[in-house]
Amino acid sequence: MDESGKKSLAMVVMSGDMDKLFGAFIIANGAAAMGMDVTMFFTFWGLRAIKKNVSTGKTFFGRMLGAMYGGDIMKANPSKFSFGGMGRWMFGKMMGGHNVQKLSEMRDLAVELGVNMYGCQMSMDVMEIPQEAFIDGVKEPVGVGFFLLKAQDAEIQLFI
Repeated sequence: MDESGKKSLAMVVMSGDMDKLFGAFIIANGAAAMGMDVTMFFTFWGLRAIKKNVSTGKTFFGRMLGAMYGGDIMKANPSKFSFGGMGRWMFGKMMGGHNVQKLSEMRDLAVELGVNMYGCQMSMDVMEIPQEAFIDGVKEPVGVGFFLLKAQDAEIQLFI
């Protein structure tokens, strides 16, 4: 339990794959809707989930990484059956046909529900992604020690 007495969930989001991000936000939103304190710690490829659609990188390698992996949550491809980018479109159509929210809508709901979203400072430094590149609602970046303190007291810990 956290300091307020609420049950809590601590989740590392390392993947930037569409299906894994769907799972992360479905779980986070469900836990928040149940009144749990939810912490999501986004690292490496998972940073895409909280990023705006802006260019990043200061050095040659940083700009190259930003260009090759660039984009925001809407550029996330499925971990399987990407079909050269067609998989994202195909899954979007299939999910829309079943009234499933878009990934960006699930992320926006997480913000509305008060999910605590943090970028990993080390990953942000390495990948040259500044805090300003993130959507509104993302808290100041933290290190792994901060996340471990949250996870140590959480009833549920997940790695996605």
